Amino acid sequence: MKLTGDIPPNQTIYIKNLSEKVKKEELKRSLYCLFSQYGRILDIVALKTAKLRGQAWVVFSEVTSASNAVRQMQNFPFYDKPMRIQYAKAKSDCIAKAEGTYDKKKKQDEKAERRKRTEEAQHSGTANGQRADANGGPAVATRQGKPGAQETTEPNNILFIQNLPHETTSMMLEVLFNQYPGFREVRMIEAKPGIAFVEFEDDVQSSVAMQALQGFKITPQNPMAISYAKK
Repeated sequence: MKLTGDIPPNQTIYIKNLSEKVKKEELKRSLYCLFSQYGRILDIVALKTAKLRGQAWVVFSEVTSASNAVRQMQNFPFYDKPMRIQYAKAKSDCIAKAEGTYDKKKKQDEKAERRKRTEEAQHSGTANGQRADANGGPAVATRQGKPGAQETTEPNNILFIQNLPHETTSMMLEVLFNQYPGFREVRMIEAKPGIAFVEFEDDVQSSVAMQALQGFKITPQNPMAISYAKK
């Protein structure tokens, strides 16, 4: 099997062509929102130095998560610019210089060893071919288990999102919900942080997004609670 690039798959992905207008902290939060659906993220590095502007590195705990992210998010329109994604050559080189922490190499070797052990454990029967640890697993659980708890409101094309961290921006939610067909817009209420409305073209499309993102953790403490908006 030939790889498209000459860089072997590894747990760190390198992203370029990112918008340079976005503040570093918002960029990191938005990248976390977008990529944590593929697996557990250990680190996100985005530096605003002249040389490294418009670039970022996302470090996953598993190579399989990184591979899914590279494949599925290639050219995804992020802040109106298509992302260019590949496996990182070596996170340590340019980042360690910028961070001034060169003995990260030792830590990476230890991480690789731990990763190998985890992969061996997973292959011996713990993974059932599902994205088991996608964002801690809530999305998978809701899809095959009980539907959302608050299903008293009739299905419609507008979703009501609760339990958002207060620093959530409409762009972060747009990045998440825009992946599903029929997405129209995100509406946030400034006076009430922690909630939002997301509109789709019809109730079938809103239902698909609800099932996929129910319980999605924007931060480890904030699983999203999604229900249909009362009309």
